[in-house]
Amino acid sequence: MLVLDHIAVLGGTLAEATAHTEEQLGQPLNPGGVHGRFGTHNQLLELEPDLYIEAIAIDPSAPAPDDPRWFGLDAFAGPARLDKWVCRVDDLDAALQLLPMAGRRLELQRGDLRWAMAVPLDGMLPFDGLFPALIQWHTDVPPGKALPTSGLTLQSLTVTHPQADELASLLKPYLDAPLVRFETGLPGMAAEIAVDHGSVTLR
Repeated sequence: MLVLDHIAVLGGTLAEATAHTEEQLGQPLNPGGVHGRFGTHNQLLELEPDLYIEAIAIDPSAPAPDDPRWFGLDAFAGPARLDKWVCRVDDLDAALQLLPMAGRRLELQRGDLRWAMAVPLDGMLPFDGLFPALIQWHTDVPPGKALPTSGLTLQSLTVTHPQADELASLLKPYLDAPLVRFETGLPGMAAEIAVDHGSVTLR
């Protein structure tokens, strides 16, 4: 089954992605790290239930990778925005037998964190990047359980796309994510998040 693991805010720079997230949610992000395999870096924020938000961008101090960067970051343009969602699986190889369009398996590591992830050869996820990235954690305590508590709770995640019905039909046999909704419209994402003073929409 595919279970929602985290959502990602992309930016032209990490500062832009971080500022966008912090301004919307009123919470400072925690330091993340670098991903040498793809020349990117991130910052993180815990999100109930056992989720997190990742702000991610190209690391200008890192050498360019041999392959296209994940999350379509080589082609990213415009203001920082919520742009990706990531689902964890217990068996990535089995998931890729069912959903081969997710990409090819790569083994990755950042500090003490180890995981396998499906990344398309061109770095571009299907459905204009709105197909979920697939991850299999090899660590007992992934960021969603290890980060300091933020007090924020995900209420819903809406994935909007002109072919939303097709995307939903493709995923729903395997998707165990009751907070995820699909709507027909221009490509985009919106997360409704409960905060101290009510709720906000992160886009």
